[in-house]
Formats: sequence, structure tokens, C-alpha cells
Amino acid sequence: MILPGTALAAGNLEPDDFVGISFWLISMALMASTVFFLWETQSVTAKWKTSLVVSALVTFIAAVHYFYMRDVWIETGTSPTVFRYIDWLLTVPLLMIEFYLILRAIGVATAGIFWRLLIGTLVMLIPGYLAEAGYMNITIGFVIGMLGWFYILYEIFFGEAGKAAEQNASPAVKYAYKAMRWIVTIGWAIYPIGYVAGYMLGAASPEALNIVYNLADLVNKVAFGLLIWYAATSESQSVSPAAE
Repeated sequence: MILPGTALAAGNLEPDDFVGISFWLISMALMASTVFFLWETQSVTAKWKTSLVVSALVTFIAAVHYFYMRDVWIETGTSPTVFRYIDWLLTVPLLMIEFYLILRAIGVATAGIFWRLLIGTLVMLIPGYLAEAGYMNITIGFVIGMLGWFYILYEIFFGEAGKAAEQNASPAVKYAYKAMRWIVTIGWAIYPIGYVAGYMLGAASPEALNIVYNLADLVNKVAFGLLIWYAATSESQSVSPAAE
């Protein structure tokens, strides 16, 4: 582990600091994704532009936090829990809103879908932070957070959102929607597993947890945005100039 008081306190990244390297690489990938998503707004029809801009916001916000998290890790050798949760509290609701925006783009979104996804996200995140920060019992925070996650999964698989996508989406949009919800299922499962291993059982080191969380963020933010880009460009290419 990196110890405070070494040359690293000046902000230098050592070649054997794999956690710090992962923070740096992923921050660069997030910044590059931001530029890509914003550039691609020029290639899609008007109803898809908001979805791509939100994808760019997600990766930009995450990139800024990753720069700060890298500095915290390098200078202190401790997990940047506060910065990570601030990032999640901003980006995860935006990711959930993407489901609503996709359905809005095909004309089947409702206000109920928006609010259920947003509330489920906050129920999932806030207790987790309070527990990790010591303001709530670890187990209680975990259970409440899991209930929020299960609520989100129900909505996007079996609830109004899932049914609307299944019944009304084109093949391209349906493919993207299904892949996005599997990211929410499998990709997001990494976080509670890490929570249990690191905070409830004490079986995972801070180094391992941060590398796993960083890789999970890369998939859950960048890959998520790329699926939206795929749906947006596929739908836009199928629209004739006269119909646009």
C-alpha cells in the first residue's frame, strides 16, 4: 500500500502503483468517451441528442472525480470513499434516466417510469454511503441498498419500463435496452460483492477493491453510453431526411 509521507505525496504516480495507474487510465478513457459522445450528437436525429449528451455528462462527471480519487489514493493510500459516492450520487441517477430517455425517444415514456427509477437509485445509494461513512449500521445500509437495486431491476425487466421497451422498441433499441439492463444486473453486482467482501467481511484489501470498482465503473459508464450511441445511430440512420 502507498504510505503517506513518501515522494508520492507530491502527486507522482509510481510504476508499481497499479491502483493509481487504474485511476489514471480510466479517467483518460472517461474523458475520451465524453468527447466522443458529444461529437456524435451531430450524427443523430434531434430526439436522440439528449441521450448522448447525458452519456457525455456521466463520463465527464466521473472523469473529474477520478482525477480527484487518484490524488487521494496517491497522497494518502486510503480509499477515496467520499469522492466515489459523490460520483455515484451524480452519475448513477443519470444512468437510470437514460432508460427513460430511450423510451421517450420512441414515444412510450411516462413520468412514473422516470420517478420510480430515480427514487430506486437514491434508495440504493444513500444508505450505502451512510453505512460506509459510519453513520448507519453496515448490515442495515446494505439491506436497504439492495432493496433499492432489486426495485430498479424489477422496473427495467418486468415493470412499466420493461414492458414498454418489449412491446414498442425497434430491434436496435430493443437490443441496446436489453444489454443496458444486463449491465445494471451483472455489472452493478460487482459493487455489493465488493461491499460485502471489503466492509462486512474484511476479506478484500483496499487495493483489490479499488481496482475492481474502477474496472466496474469503466464498463458501467462507458459501455452503457456506447449502447445508447448504438441505438441512437441505428435509429437515426433508418430515418430518411424527409421524415426527420
